[in-house]
Amino acid sequence: MEIDERFMRRALQLARLGNGAVSPNPMVGAVIVHEGRIIGEGYHRQWGGPHAEVNAVNSVHDKLLLADSTMYVTLEPCSHYGKTPPCAELLVRERIPRVVVGITDPFARVSGRGVKMLMDAGAEVVTDVLAEECRALNRRFITAHTHRRPYVMLKWAQSADRYMGIAGQKVVFSNDVTMMWMHRERSRCDAILVGAGTVACDNPSLTVRRWPVARHPLRVVLDGRLSMPHGSLLLTDGLPTIIYNNVKNGKEGNVEYVQMDTSSPVTWLADLYGRGITSLMVEGGARVLNELIDNDVWDEARIETAPVALGCGVKAPVLPHGIVAKYELHGGNRIAILVNDVKSRGEI
Repeated sequence: MEIDERFMRRALQLARLGNGAVSPNPMVGAVIVHEGRIIGEGYHRQWGGPHAEVNAVNSVHDKLLLADSTMYVTLEPCSHYGKTPPCAELLVRERIPRVVVGITDPFARVSGRGVKMLMDAGAEVVTDVLAEECRALNRRFITAHTHRRPYVMLKWAQSADRYMGIAGQKVVFSNDVTMMWMHRERSRCDAILVGAGTVACDNPSLTVRRWPVARHPLRVVLDGRLSMPHGSLLLTDGLPTIIYNNVKNGKEGNVEYVQMDTSSPVTWLADLYGRGITSLMVEGGARVLNELIDNDVWDEARIETAPVALGCGVKAPVLPHGIVAKYELHGGNRIAILVNDVKSRGEI
């Protein structure tokens, strides 16, 4: 077991290299070991591209060694045809006799079937090696497919006396460093959401401008009465935007209007999941954030506090429970990262 954990840790290191590039797929790393020596490595590099197992097999110089090797993979090899052929089928074809798996896949089309395919072919399969670490790595993917909604990350900035701003005025608490950090986090999410009030006040673009990125997250707005100003960047800059509203359906240029009950987070979260969105950053405003907190449909919160006091304004949300994972300090601003009580909810 000690040897298996050592090589699984290397697979986890490799998997993290795909962060921000593979969603809505999970991050996966794979290592191939022959007689105690690594002969091949790979990770899932890009959504739609070869999976970790394929890249690991392709990296092996002498393929004859595969028939006497062990593959370590952080997530159960897939058994279905998607954008790529089944990885479990590849391992069977290459006659790899032993496969060590971090965790089984929560996705219904895969869960347990990849392991069964390998065992039916005569391979020895070991599961749940460093399972806690493997689940934590893909907590967004696991949450999405367990609860059939995106992993919800709440994000806001506030003053030292816990005000988010002053109604009708644009107040900036972030500095250059925390702004870059925030754009990095945006790049790792499938979608980003705000309410109509935030659009009216700030006219945000909700793009990733301060972090190298291959794609921007899908922009989403809750605008029940379609009250956004017509010149808003989200309506005019040509990038895809979804507007959940109570008025109409249809497409107009880059904007898709989806009519539904915008007062129910469960409704629009389910619609986003159906579109393949597995992670969602919610940047405000206070009403939207509080609705998600009140309905207990949040998984993580990142709260930036600036060393200034406003004295009055829009009060920041209060989280009723949660675990402080860590604090970060950037240029005088403190960022608290909290997670929902995941143990009691059985998500991770």
